[in-house]
Amino acid sequence: MKIKYIKTGFFTLLIFGLISVFYLKNETYFSSNSNEKIEYVKIDNIDEESCLSCHSNTKGYSEYHNPELIGCISCHLGNPNTLNKEDSHKGMVLIPGNLSDAAETCGKCHPNELSKIENSLMTTNSGLVAVDKYIFGESDSPDYHYHIKDLKYSPADKHMRDLCANCHLGAEKKEFGEITEMSRGGGCNACHLNYSEEAKTDLTTYMSSDKMELPKFHPSTDIFVKNEHCYGCHSRSSRISTNYEGWQETMLNEDEIKNLNGYKTAEDKRVYKYIEEDIHHTKGMLCIDCHSSHEVMGTGKKYAHEEQAVTLQCADCHFKEKPNTISYDSLDAESILVFLHRDYKHYDKEMIAVKKDNHPLVNTFIDAEGNAFLIGKKDGVLHPLNPQPEICSRDNAHQNVSCATCHSSWTSRCIGCHNEFDKDEPRAFDLLDKKYGKGQWKEHVAEFSSSIPAMGVRSTKEGDHIEPAIPGMIMTIDKGSYAGKEIGTDVSFHRLYAPNSPHTTTSIVRDCKSCHSNSATLGYGKGELTYTIENGIGKWSFTSEYALNPNDNLPEDAWIPFLGETEKGVINSTRLDFRPFTIEEQKKLLFVGACLKCHKDDSKLMQESLIKGIQPLLNRLSEDCVLPAWD
Repeated sequence: MKIKYIKTGFFTLLIFGLISVFYLKNETYFSSNSNEKIEYVKIDNIDEESCLSCHSNTKGYSEYHNPELIGCISCHLGNPNTLNKEDSHKGMVLIPGNLSDAAETCGKCHPNELSKIENSLMTTNSGLVAVDKYIFGESDSPDYHYHIKDLKYSPADKHMRDLCANCHLGAEKKEFGEITEMSRGGGCNACHLNYSEEAKTDLTTYMSSDKMELPKFHPSTDIFVKNEHCYGCHSRSSRISTNYEGWQETMLNEDEIKNLNGYKTAEDKRVYKYIEEDIHHTKGMLCIDCHSSHEVMGTGKKYAHEEQAVTLQCADCHFKEKPNTISYDSLDAESILVFLHRDYKHYDKEMIAVKKDNHPLVNTFIDAEGNAFLIGKKDGVLHPLNPQPEICSRDNAHQNVSCATCHSSWTSRCIGCHNEFDKDEPRAFDLLDKKYGKGQWKEHVAEFSSSIPAMGVRSTKEGDHIEPAIPGMIMTIDKGSYAGKEIGTDVSFHRLYAPNSPHTTTSIVRDCKSCHSNSATLGYGKGELTYTIENGIGKWSFTSEYALNPNDNLPEDAWIPFLGETEKGVINSTRLDFRPFTIEEQKKLLFVGACLKCHKDDSKLMQESLIKGIQPLLNRLSEDCVLPAWD
């Protein structure tokens, strides 16, 4: 068989037969619809492949990966010029699409996508490695670039190998079967592999017949990415996948929740408590309805952290006045292919383009009346995209507050984590190399819980921006245990919060007091935050729910002291540009909190303060108003 590769630009199409499909869809596709030239692969002599002599009449392929168009060896390699079983299977890749073989399989037709994925944070895990090294004191910044495959055996690297190195696209998929909650990695398969019910049944029969009864239904490789594809990795760390569906992880075991409503056990035996699901999930929307291929696969650029790679904002769809749009004729080649694969029909309508980088959301459109809609990728349901509520549009007091800060109903919290190295662990498993050894880092967690998100400040050249925050790394690390010292002789303590995207969006915003007079929100930790007036003087006081940690004399779950700041030089965040409130910022927030003791959120006065700010209203103070006094 002879394969010719003709490289002329951005994306990959398959063969001339496949090209004709696109011409039928829109005959001007190559001539005017893309600003980029198209790269495609021409495959000759498909009919001469010997594979289908044995694997005949197979079904289940996606439209664009049918062997009639691309053959079998385009994906599986092997020798197509012999009918001998052993010879034909030489060099064959049974599960193509792992990054170890993607350059010879998927990447032959999709080189640009492979290049993007190889630099993606989902592949490199750069941010996770960087923060871990930073906290272990092995680097002076959490913003350096790393690749998880390059981990050695420093204390931080071994910590990653033992506890964190499972979730990256370079992890090999070595077993047949669909993507499940337990799946990790798998390269292209991680997102694009789909098993029909028939394919699952055939696989079971194939395996139980000692691989003698060949499957008739082949799994499909396509763009129809489901939430299950995201779950395996994104139910870890900040628990975005489980949060989105409304489930908070607990420390219970499945025996403790028998006969209890509102709990469930995941495939990996973790137990979850139902809190409240994201409003987008209630409407049947998938992760990829918002996070398109441009964000999921990346742009090819190396980013330090995930928030830099994600450009989509709530205001792109829930815009203030008019959305940022793009026409079909201006779409890039990748977006056109997604449009065609999804069989969308709105060629004549403007689509929403993400304001930050102008990448298109091809499952959206603006109708003739200016109304915006999103087409659900799960079921094709049309979702109206409502503009921002009037209060968001005219609110001048909260212009630097992210949508998620007000519209997230809850987020996960994890505190009291202790890490120590057990040099005698006989069955230590290295998650990166997938092999057993001796000696392993172990993590002991005190509490999993949930609450309204705390708030932190992102300080950039554009200014300060308030975002959700969580107590992500309040922990001790017994570094001495890894060096062979006696347990407890060389322990470092860390109190770090992390920026967070909860994915628990609700249409009903949190009330004003939950920001201006909530101790956990302000960074003091859970407890009782009280405003009292004595002898005409108003004062705030705080009583913690948790005992003080002896390492720094702060409440176990706190970020900062009550009306105080972290000592200079002490690291308190997983990001260099993300911080807790300063004392002055705390006072401003609590000042409004004092007003809210008497004035309701929806009162005329408080609503006026949203537009004019609080300062002009101080000229009209009532004699009954007692403002806070600060020591």
